[in-house]
Parts: sequence; C-alpha cells; structure tokens
Amino acid sequence: MNWPVPDKTFRDEFYRIQRLPPYVFAEVNKLKAELRADGQDIIDFGFGNPDLPTPKHVIDKLIETVQKPGVTGYSASRGIKGLRQACARYYDRRFDVALDPETQVIASMGSKEGFANLAQAITAPGDVIYAPDPSYPLHAYGFIIAGASIKGIPAITADEYLAGVKKALAEDEKPPMAIVVCFPSNPTGMTCELSFYEEIVAIAKANDIIILSDLAYSEIYFGDPPHSIFEVPGSRDILAVETTSLSKTYSMAGWRMGFVVGHEKLIGALTRVKSYLDYGAFTPVQVAACAALDGPQDCVEHARAIYRARRDVMIESFARAGWDNIPSPDASMFAWAPLPEAYRDMGSLKFSKYLMKNASVAVSPGNGFGDHGEGYVRIALVENEQRIRQAARNIKQMMLRDSAIATD
Repeated sequence: MNWPVPDKTFRDEFYRIQRLPPYVFAEVNKLKAELRADGQDIIDFGFGNPDLPTPKHVIDKLIETVQKPGVTGYSASRGIKGLRQACARYYDRRFDVALDPETQVIASMGSKEGFANLAQAITAPGDVIYAPDPSYPLHAYGFIIAGASIKGIPAITADEYLAGVKKALAEDEKPPMAIVVCFPSNPTGMTCELSFYEEIVAIAKANDIIILSDLAYSEIYFGDPPHSIFEVPGSRDILAVETTSLSKTYSMAGWRMGFVVGHEKLIGALTRVKSYLDYGAFTPVQVAACAALDGPQDCVEHARAIYRARRDVMIESFARAGWDNIPSPDASMFAWAPLPEAYRDMGSLKFSKYLMKNASVAVSPGNGFGDHGEGYVRIALVENEQRIRQAARNIKQMMLRDSAIATD
C-alpha cells in the first residue's frame, strides 16, 4: 500500500526530534552489522549488555510466579508493594539509609525509563540542567527531549566535575534547576568519595537546586564500595532522588527493572507521570526482582570478580599490544580509553570504525557521550578473557601493520 502524499500542512520535521543530534552509535552499529553479514568475527566491546547469566534463583522465582493464576494482568505502575519494600531493605542493608516504601520508592522499567520520565515530570521549557560531560547520553537528552537546556560540565573525574559546577555557578546569572551526578560513572568508570556528595548537597541547599543521582553501577566496583547521596546528613532536606538498576548487578538488563528513590515530592511527581504512561513491569518480573534483592548475594560477588578479572586482562593485554595509555577503572563494567597516540588525529568515531574494520574489535566512540568524550572510546567488559586476549592480538597486528606502512 502506498501512503498518500502529505499536503503542505504536514510537518517536515518535529520539534523534539530536531533537538536531538545524529546518534553516533548508529554509525558504528550499522558497520558492525555489515561486517558480520560479510562473515567477519567482531569482538564486541561496544554495547554494555551483560553476558553473564541471570542468577538461577531469580529465574526459578520467575518461572514459579508466572504459573500462578492472576499474575498476567495489569500490574502496578509504581511497583508492587513487596518490590518497593525489597528496595528499601536494600538501601538499609547497603547504605544504612531508611526509606519509606510508600512515599520514597518507585519501581521503574530500568533506571533509564525512571530517569527519562522524571525529566518529563519536573522540567519546564527554558530550565537549565548541569550534566556531566562525558556521561550516559540520557543524562542530557532526557532533559533536552523534555524541553530543557543542558550545560555540560567536564567530568572525567569527580573532582573535575565538582570544580566545574562551582565555576558555572559563579559565572551564570542564576543557578540551574537541577544537577545530574553519576558515580560510578558511565562511561569513565570513575568513582567519588562521600565528600563529593557532601559538597553537592551543600551547593543544592544554598541554591535551591534539585539533585539527580544515577547509581546504576553501585555493585560493580573493584575497591571501596560506592556511596549513596543519601548517606550524607542533610540530603533529606533538599529535593534529591537516586536511580538504581538490577540490570548490571544481577545481569537482568533485558528484564527492565530499576528504582527511583528519594524525596517524596519528586517521587510523587514521577508517580503521577508514570500513571499516565504505563502499568508497570510484568508482575512475575517484579516478584523475581524481589528474589534478586532479598536472596543470596554471592552471585553479585561472583559477577564482580569476573568483571575485575576481565578489567585486569584487558588493561595488561592491550598495553602489551601497544595501547598502553588506558587507565584501570575503579568501578563499572567499562574502561574509558584515550585513543592510542598514533591514531589520535582520527577522532573517536573514525577510529572506532577503523578499529572494527582492521582489528575486528568494536568499541563505543567517546564523542557519543558528550563533547568532552572526543579523543576517547568506551570499552565494555562484556567478552570473556579469551576473547579479550584475541582482541589484543588483533590490535597488535593492526598497529604493527600500520607502523610498517608509516615507515615505508
């Protein structure tokens, strides 16, 4: 069937779509699909999709629950009561933070959905948001879609971000509506001390600013456990929320299960928006999520050990291959890698495509995470150690070949 040619009243472009730049990851993904279609074995460090299995006791609970009568209808948009209680118990156990599951916890379909709908709930056109740069794209574009303006603050480290926030506050005519923080960081893998949150809370209190903390990688760490902003005395006196996720902690990315916790006013606003948009996650998934949070946690320790071993193998083998300027991440399942010296002039996107064509290794271009991501790529630790070593060999061969050509 051919659609009729639209008349002149039809819009050629839509307002919110115009505000979104071309998705640079799409170029890399398109090339990856083309190369795989041609039979090339691509070692994929590009997409942060956990390859570890979901714990058995979580799957068993899903199977058990889905066979019960009455569980396949509409669920609760803000999450079933038992799941909200399980999240509150997690915060009490992990951070010594008490939450009211009725007013301070809402379940979301992954932390991404919670963050995006929160942006819709609290943002008015013209609002200014401070967001880390580089950072997970939704931290900026969730608010851009909602009509806000973003001021990107350099954020390779927590100290750099804090200094940038203070500098921006001193320079701007008025404070932003909100500040986004994300530690452990996606994409850099860097963490922050509790003192960082103490200063951010003080800044928010002095300037009447909302704080939005993304804590999706709270359990994938290799040193001291990351903090929650709600460990800071006085954090309950400001408008602040925190998003968390089961995606990486329990290898449940496709299950789409996360939480937003914090100030009752913000949770109430998100609850109201979500009530118009969804009926919540499938009830058996929510029940299985309770089993993940309340059940044995040795599976989390096991996953953490695997990511730590992969990190160490990647840093060591890539360095021997000639890519020797990659910092070892403190947390998360990512390494934030400066481009090798010989390829720096290429830029992030061109190098990512070159690496895939010539070494069969896929990474994410750093400029997809913000302007300050240029000159970097993100490497996801989602291939096993054998594949990581193979990637290093491929990279070494590429570098040796390119070096020989350069000296001819």
